[in-house]
Amino acid sequence: MRRRISLTIVAVVAGALLLSGLASLLLVARAERQKAESDVTRQAEELATDADQIERPAGLANLARIMKLSDLRLVTTANGRIVGQLPAGVTAADVRPAKLAAGDTVHGHHRLLVYAAAPVRTRTGAVAVVVLTRRSTRVPGATGYFVVSAVIALVLAGVIGDWLGHRIAGPLQEAELATRRIAAGDLDVAVPVAPGADHEVASLAGSINTMAQALARSRGLERQFLMSVSHDLRTPLTSIRGFAEAISDGTATDHTRAAEIIAAESRRLERLVGDLLDLAKLDARRFSLDVRPVDLREIVTDTAEGFRPAADDYGLTLVVEGQGVDTPVAADRDRLGQVVANLVENALKFAGAQITVRSYGGRNPAIVVEDDGPGIPGGDVATVFQRLAPDHRTPARQVGSGLGLAIVAELVAAMGGHVRAESPIGPGGGTRMIVRLRPWSGAIYAAPPADVTGA
Repeated sequence: MRRRISLTIVAVVAGALLLSGLASLLLVARAERQKAESDVTRQAEELATDADQIERPAGLANLARIMKLSDLRLVTTANGRIVGQLPAGVTAADVRPAKLAAGDTVHGHHRLLVYAAAPVRTRTGAVAVVVLTRRSTRVPGATGYFVVSAVIALVLAGVIGDWLGHRIAGPLQEAELATRRIAAGDLDVAVPVAPGADHEVASLAGSINTMAQALARSRGLERQFLMSVSHDLRTPLTSIRGFAEAISDGTATDHTRAAEIIAAESRRLERLVGDLLDLAKLDARRFSLDVRPVDLREIVTDTAEGFRPAADDYGLTLVVEGQGVDTPVAADRDRLGQVVANLVENALKFAGAQITVRSYGGRNPAIVVEDDGPGIPGGDVATVFQRLAPDHRTPARQVGSGLGLAIVAELVAAMGGHVRAESPIGPGGGTRMIVRLRPWSGAIYAAPPADVTGA
């Protein structure tokens, strides 16, 4: 690319020089010809006033030599015709006898040959014509000057083209090399940005570096996600395999309890696989939603109450409340229930003593799920709903698949709402998950509700 830029600049300069040089030479030649034509016209008119001198044949040759003329002839006109020999290159039509008979001077040119004819009144009263010719010459040295200046300009163009090619193509070649290394898997590469680099080049390099950093971060998060999922898969599989082998070997003392554990771990595996499939469908935009007006309080209450036995088993207090006017929201009934279930499962995982689930009706419908657990570290609050974000909290108990919050964020966004986390919510920590939904207005979505802090 660098070579192409240099050659292009040199070619453009060469073309411009050729055009400008030819135009200049043509203009100079035209000016020189006009000057020569003007000179021979003036000389013809001056000679026409000195009939005695030009009537002597020997005098004509001397005059032509002194005046640096190509030729000097004296002819006569009779009945509109030229009598006598005209200079070489000049015809009778050129001198226009009729115009000469009227007493006018005639002049013109044939390429480099310029001529002029002026009427002369001789002593005999006959009308004679003095005809002068001169070959105009180009400006001395013009071609040489043009060649020298063209060579200098081309050399400068080559130097400037090479500099521009290095300045433009160099960073682009480095960017291309960096993208190739990124495509090959080397995410530690960075495109250097030279001081004083053009804004566009610096912006391109910055974009590539940002992309590489984002890909490196995504790869790290993906590895952490795969490790987490692998652990979540391995744990129930280990339990299932252990109890199955114990039953097969006859070492299990309580077959009923072993079967219950195998069934519970199988359901846990089924939930994890289902959540992974849900995330894949959401990512591929193949998740179907049947958005219609639904009763927010009813769905929140029914779904949360379904976790009361689990809360009792863990020794937790589950509080389910509904506040505000009971108005319909725009949502998919089953997916909204899944949102509530995932939020309650997340609270069951970290709560110390109590979980509170509230639904808010009216113009700003919302779902709020609170727990009194240790809370979310400050750096994780903004990323807790990202599917690949690591969770640095240590759960009090294993509940759910660990992908619930990512699914919540995807489902809520698909239904036109938004979700956020607040932590801590008290002196001892605690976490509050807030889901904002759109109220149903006729057969269309209403405008997104204003947020209410702490609601």
